[in-house]
Amino acid sequence: MTSHSRLPSRLCLITDSKVSEKTPEEITLAVLRAGVRWIQYREKEKSRKHIYEEARRLRQLTSGYGASFIVNDHADIALAVDADGVHLGQDDLPLREARKILGEKIIGISTHSAAEALDAAAGGADYIGFGPLFRTKTKEAGEPRGLEMLRQIRGEVRVPIVAIGGISSKDLKPLFAAGADAVAVASAILVGDISGNVAAFMRNIEGDA
Repeated sequence: MTSHSRLPSRLCLITDSKVSEKTPEEITLAVLRAGVRWIQYREKEKSRKHIYEEARRLRQLTSGYGASFIVNDHADIALAVDADGVHLGQDDLPLREARKILGEKIIGISTHSAAEALDAAAGGADYIGFGPLFRTKTKEAGEPRGLEMLRQIRGEVRVPIVAIGGISSKDLKPLFAAGADAVAVASAILVGDISGNVAAFMRNIEGDA
């Protein structure tokens, strides 16, 4: 396992309004109160102005709890609201250009294959998101990659790996054993009892420590 030094936490909550009737602010406040300390704000269907305004409010909320805040897709908005960093997809701004904007802030890259993971690591990503590990309803990302591919990538890259896609609290032990350094989740926490769901993840994370 690699160092977690550039990871804010081993549990990242992705604000996904498609799996919850709550607003991003309500989601963020609920998970912060439950103990989550790494929030990734993901919003695909709103205007950039709306995303900026919402990100600014979420940055204020997360700062009040000492939590890390990552903006999805938009490096300029991440900089404007003083987020801790940005998470970029394969079709977003190239990593090298995002680094010019964000300097030493955290930059994570979504990857779905060994080749993409190697490219992101070589390009200077602070962490790579890899998945989907399992079947997921939150976004169309293709067939699950599974633990074997995760193990393969762990053997080829030194940067931290954040596993994503259909992950439940019961999956953490095999994921960490296969080389994941952290997990990013949405529906597994946002559907049902948020506090109870967060507690289940925390118990399994602490059990792996």
